[in-house]
Amino acid sequence: MLDLQCELLHVHSSPGASVPLFANWREVCWSLVPWTIETPAPSLPHLLLASPQLSGKWFYIASASRNAGYKHSAKTYQAAFFYFDPSHKEDTIQLRAYSTIGNQCVYKSALLNVHRKEGTLSIHENGREQFAYVWLTKDPRTFMFAYFLDDKQNMGLSFYADRPEVTPEQMSEFHEAIGCIDIDKSEIMYTDEKKDQCGLLEKQHEEERKEKQEEA
Repeated sequence: MLDLQCELLHVHSSPGASVPLFANWREVCWSLVPWTIETPAPSLPHLLLASPQLSGKWFYIASASRNAGYKHSAKTYQAAFFYFDPSHKEDTIQLRAYSTIGNQCVYKSALLNVHRKEGTLSIHENGREQFAYVWLTKDPRTFMFAYFLDDKQNMGLSFYADRPEVTPEQMSEFHEAIGCIDIDKSEIMYTDEKKDQCGLLEKQHEEERKEKQEEA
């Protein structure tokens, strides 16, 4: 999940700005999404970025996609978690991500750009800008990334939670969303927190950060 197609946990790639939301997907799925004062009319899903909800540590739980390349990449991830540290003044998010691939820990950090109007996160890599639509769920302890929303043959969702294990109710919301884009549950790829190999590296990084804070 962390070669930055996976850095944003499998996102939509575009040579320029983010594309409009896919209209048919929007019409079918809007009823699954919670509404707040930030979105007074149900013309768009609640994809606005609520920074407090996205801050902190998150675990990659599951994903499903029609994109063949994504499926191949996602199968290599045994476990993954990451930290979001938003800078509200600059509309950026510092990402620190830990993935277990082939029983080894892979660590990457990156700076994500926040596009509040479009409800996306993006990052520049390999000469292009990559985008993920942020889908805030009914439960503030979970959220989803949606990608390739303009392409029925490649669209997909990935699911995240603040704990490595989710409740049946939380998983049910992801299943509903997957069904909304006509992907069968049998195609969902799950991670397994028991296979995580990044605990020691995470602990080392936390100790190093504390030392720097004490020295400052």
